[in-house]
Amino acid sequence: MIPMRDELRALEAALFASETSLTPADLTAATGIATTRALLAELQAFYRGRGIELVERGGRWLLQTAPDLAHIIRRTREEPRKLSRAGTETLAIIAYHEPVSRAEIEAIRGVQISKGTLDALIEAGWIRPAGRREVPGRPLTYATTPTFLEHFGLGSRRDLPGIEDLRAAGLLDPLDLAMEQQLSVEKKEDDA
Repeated sequence: MIPMRDELRALEAALFASETSLTPADLTAATGIATTRALLAELQAFYRGRGIELVERGGRWLLQTAPDLAHIIRRTREEPRKLSRAGTETLAIIAYHEPVSRAEIEAIRGVQISKGTLDALIEAGWIRPAGRREVPGRPLTYATTPTFLEHFGLGSRRDLPGIEDLRAAGLLDPLDLAMEQQLSVEKKEDDA
């Protein structure tokens, strides 16, 4: 095997030592190497097919366990607490509609959300305040974070599943499917 160049070794060391994912600019600052993008692609190819791999998530790079070996790590890792249904719904709304205000989240869900729900998502590192709307009252808006992308294995928000993906996975509420079928029947009757 050909030894890696010193620049690749420096990038590898910075990625390995970091507790969080790093942007190319972060890597340049840490290593002093200006050509990090090309070297990251080379390093990614080097790790392809190994027990760990170099992946990009939302413009940030990290070393992670290969997906086909993740079951080995899961057995020894402590399971985090489960997210409530309100938390899951709120996170999905933020992911699909960001930046979104609390009032907009409540309008989509149809019920009020407790401050604790947003706090739990912020504490998990999955959402962050994303500024204020330029409307009366200047409500705070929320958006997802790079940690959200990393946790759910997404390269970007464009990788979120669409309605057809959710339907195929059986994740849509049976009531929603029944309503959709009823509306389809009524539309056919109106057209006739």
